[in-house]
Amino acid sequence: MKRKNTMLVQRDFVAFEIDSVPEKRPYLLSRDFVFLKPLNEFAGPFKGRLFRLVKSTTVLVEFGDDFHSQHSPAKRYDVSFSFNRVCLKRAHQAISVASDPSLHNVLFPDQTVSYHPNTSHFIPDKAVKFQDHVRKILNHKGPIPFLVNGQLVQNLSPTGLVIQLALVNIYRTNPRCRILVCAPTNDTSDVLLRSLKKEIPDSSLFRANAAYRDYDLVPDDIIPASLYEEDGERFACPPLAELKCFNIITSTFMSSFRLYAAGLDSEHFTHIFLADASLATEPEAIVPLAHFVGRNTIVVVAGCSGKSPYWVRSDIARKHGLKVSYFDRLLAREPYLSNDSMFIARLA
Repeated sequence: MKRKNTMLVQRDFVAFEIDSVPEKRPYLLSRDFVFLKPLNEFAGPFKGRLFRLVKSTTVLVEFGDDFHSQHSPAKRYDVSFSFNRVCLKRAHQAISVASDPSLHNVLFPDQTVSYHPNTSHFIPDKAVKFQDHVRKILNHKGPIPFLVNGQLVQNLSPTGLVIQLALVNIYRTNPRCRILVCAPTNDTSDVLLRSLKKEIPDSSLFRANAAYRDYDLVPDDIIPASLYEEDGERFACPPLAELKCFNIITSTFMSSFRLYAAGLDSEHFTHIFLADASLATEPEAIVPLAHFVGRNTIVVVAGCSGKSPYWVRSDIARKHGLKVSYFDRLLAREPYLSNDSMFIARLA
């Protein structure tokens, strides 16, 4: 990695500037590993965790006392980076679980499966523009996923609005609903939760954050729906009994694993919504599906055709299809390929 010689050691973190991130490494992730090897010494290397990347040029890293006790301003280091394998392990574990035959119709839909739509839902007048799309979602019974093909959610695009209207109506018409809403990024998860807070009381909503998500970067209006343990300086999940009481839980695809680790199972959620699924690799999208799709779970997958997963670094993975998202793979097969309105909504 090209880097400048500027390095600032403070009590809480080490900051140093870089000229550019490595080729084929478009970003560095919080909690990735950073190694400092003293030049011309046998000590180290010292292992730290990336705390934050500031404006793509300044890296803030947390190191332990072993580094701070031996560091001096005159020392020079060789810097290297290694990604945190936690998310990769979760994806591998989810793929293993997904091999169960019970998930076949979610991953490889079969239109011959019996389908019994529900026609009892009412859509409010304010949703007239999208009422047909929302009604299709509300009427859907599965087990085949329902797809919504439109713009990315971002600042509550039409796709985001359709998802919001569907979630609010499910909440209002089914007091026993338990809904998991996942997205590839924290920003999208926060946007969806913020839209729901306008219609649904905070007591019914929970935001499952990654344990070490930077507290300072979490929007102020999202904090009340989260659980932050100040002693451990990390986000957490409440006790299982309390977790089961929330009607809607939002998270990223990967952070949904925390709900599984907390004790929720495949019989808990009545609905699973995957937003912006076209931006996630298929193993990422499978994480919530593998752990939480039950016999009666309704799955809604939203995305934007032509928008591929951001970062697939492996040439072998790209060659063998990992660049194709779960969302786009479904679009290319029946019943979605023929635009069957019982299974897909296409937004202009």
